[in-house]
Amino acid sequence: MSRSARTRAGLPRRTRWSRVSNGPANGKLTKYGYSASYPVTPDAVRSTGTTEPPCDSREGELLPRQYREFVLDGADGQGVPSLAEALQPRFRVAADGSRTVRGIWLDTFDWRLQQAGYALEYLSGHGTYELALVMPDGGRICATTGKLTFPSLLECVPDGPVRDKLAQIAGVRALLPVVASRATRRNLRVLDGEDKMVARLILDHTSVRDPAAAAPLLPLAPRLTISAVRGYDAQAGRVERLVASLPGVSVASGSALQAALAATGRKTAGDRSEVGAGLTPAMPAGVALASLLLRLLDTVEANVDGVIRDIDTEFLHDLRIAVRRTRAALKLAGTALPGDLAARYAPEFRWLGQLTTPTRDLDVHLLGFSATAARLVTAAPEDLAPLHDSLLRYREAEQRRLARGLRSARFTCLARDWRAALHEMAAPRAGAPRRRGAAAQAPIAGLAAGWVRRAYRRLAKAGAAITAASAEDELHMVRKRGKELRYLLEFFAALHEPVTHRSAVKELKQLQDCLGDIQDGHVQREAIRTLAARMVDEQAAPAATLLAMGELAALLDASASKARNDFGRRFARFTSGSNTRYATALGKVAVA
Repeated sequence: MSRSARTRAGLPRRTRWSRVSNGPANGKLTKYGYSASYPVTPDAVRSTGTTEPPCDSREGELLPRQYREFVLDGADGQGVPSLAEALQPRFRVAADGSRTVRGIWLDTFDWRLQQAGYALEYLSGHGTYELALVMPDGGRICATTGKLTFPSLLECVPDGPVRDKLAQIAGVRALLPVVASRATRRNLRVLDGEDKMVARLILDHTSVRDPAAAAPLLPLAPRLTISAVRGYDAQAGRVERLVASLPGVSVASGSALQAALAATGRKTAGDRSEVGAGLTPAMPAGVALASLLLRLLDTVEANVDGVIRDIDTEFLHDLRIAVRRTRAALKLAGTALPGDLAARYAPEFRWLGQLTTPTRDLDVHLLGFSATAARLVTAAPEDLAPLHDSLLRYREAEQRRLARGLRSARFTCLARDWRAALHEMAAPRAGAPRRRGAAAQAPIAGLAAGWVRRAYRRLAKAGAAITAASAEDELHMVRKRGKELRYLLEFFAALHEPVTHRSAVKELKQLQDCLGDIQDGHVQREAIRTLAARMVDEQAAPAATLLAMGELAALLDASASKARNDFGRRFARFTSGSNTRYATALGKVAVA
């Protein structure tokens, strides 16, 4: 039957399905991918009445938006009047088969998909494997895959619209399983008086569980999804209204993923507080610092497993940020900590920062490798292939060293003892000796205002001393002063007036971006030279590669010089009258 004849008869168009290569072997180290750690794979389940893949879409086709989802009262949906009877006499319902599918909802560790309004599900049924990406407006894009395990980087997703959209949202983050599901799905077609299909109905009976735990399946309330056939929006709207009027049927207040997360007790990005959340101006400084330092320790420990298992590069990046913030707090606000606490723990967090630096430096090289190689003019990007191979080899060795350090007794004791000390600060035990000084007892607002003003003056003084003849170390010091101010503003954001705080941070960030470009260019230039010498010693650098590396070092130096030439303009804007007023206002508002 032709496509037009099938449409006139109200039948769905035939869908062409083709196997798409799964790309590099999942779990292997690819050009710059990391091996998946714990495998989570839904078992294929035989279909009970249809041969269509779980996603019901052609490869990469954007399906019509879901008109609306309804929830049927009762876990089994019994007692709901027949849909067929409810839609008569204007419409009739034709069964289109049913099937059982297994799925895994996926997201990044920091819930980037959910924050952007998307949902991604990996579905298997009748020997097919699909990724279904639900858009913010309810539309769906699907991609056929091979059998996948998770966590996995985007290399596992075939080229096409799904991968392109995921790359925009997830970036370098891996896809992790957040909820596993098993659903019995019944497909129905709504036909008008001329037997033309005007809408599709999908009735889902789904049970879910936490994929990381050996937990029983938890049933969700059955859901009915209505999707309009193109050109029949008005008729689909009437179907929606008829369904909504049925007893025992209610409009879904959230998505199926949200219901699954609630049923399994999973916490999402929206449940995670900012580092300084909950601080109040009158809170004792010691208690306030303990609160924010505990949140930073939570961040460190939350990322350790992902770093050790090398799931994606952002785990290490986020861990390092938490460590740098901790070190900044110990340095800038350590006077509000009891006794010699800051002096005792500062060396340990310095060690942790140094432990993580080599791997992160290599990550930075590798993440920007393709873009940097594309800038070559004289040499060809492929001339840098030996450098890329060497970077991967060096990183593999440094990653092993990093993992050993994070598994070590030194790190375990650091995390345990630091947490105990912070808990003692936040809520001292009855009868425990009071070791808090006057600063720890003072309200946090006044101390925070003083720390912010002092950090701003130090940054302004360091930046004003920069001239065309200033050494790179002097510019690096300005960058460090900028980071200190940025961290203080983040710590005590809850104490500041929001508009003033955002304006001050915006101006500071622009200055930091300029300083970061300068520092990155210099550091990477020197790293290229060091790598070249190391590769020569290892006899791993052909002449063409060394020439390409020389050109690369020159390009990096030129980028740093360009950013340095822009520093004067950026710094003048940062110290302008309006921005100085922001900094002054922060101190005043903080003590209000």
